[in-house]
Amino acid sequence: MNWLQKARESWSNTGNKRPPFALEPKKGQRSVWDFPRPPIIEKVRKSVLVNYQGETIADSSNALAVLETASPPTYYIPELDIDMGALVQIRGKASLCEWKGSAVYFALKTMTERPVAWSYLNPFPEFQDLQNHVAFYPQHLECYIDGERVKAQFSDFYAGWITKDLTGPFKGEKGTEHW
Repeated sequence: MNWLQKARESWSNTGNKRPPFALEPKKGQRSVWDFPRPPIIEKVRKSVLVNYQGETIADSSNALAVLETASPPTYYIPELDIDMGALVQIRGKASLCEWKGSAVYFALKTMTERPVAWSYLNPFPEFQDLQNHVAFYPQHLECYIDGERVKAQFSDFYAGWITKDLTGPFKGEKGTEHW
């Protein structure tokens, strides 16, 4: 079995059954423990906005959300709805997701030492819809969905957007290292 297959099969929670420690969603909420693994892509028609110090970097009503067990959604915005001139690709920084493929990272031109976004230039076939889309870290930017400022997923690596309609606990919080 190759490393990719091994990585894909190593997760015991797949969204089929909520674990006992998962919070019960209230009316109008979704549990991240009901999100599937492998992840899925959901079209988002709500307003998705990304700002930095009052300047708009991205503004879209055509975003995609990746839903994956234990994580808040990660929002991918079409490049057409992004001020790509505000970003610079970070040379030599990359990662590999067992589901989506190889990612490249971007910094703001005014803040080149910190990654604020990433993209899959050539995603695996199952996630081809993410091509020409960029995801942003809400840890470093002001991100909104339909006017609601999102909370950042607790992590330097994960970048889920937490909104009031989600329950966790969320991957990346203290004590979740074994997930």
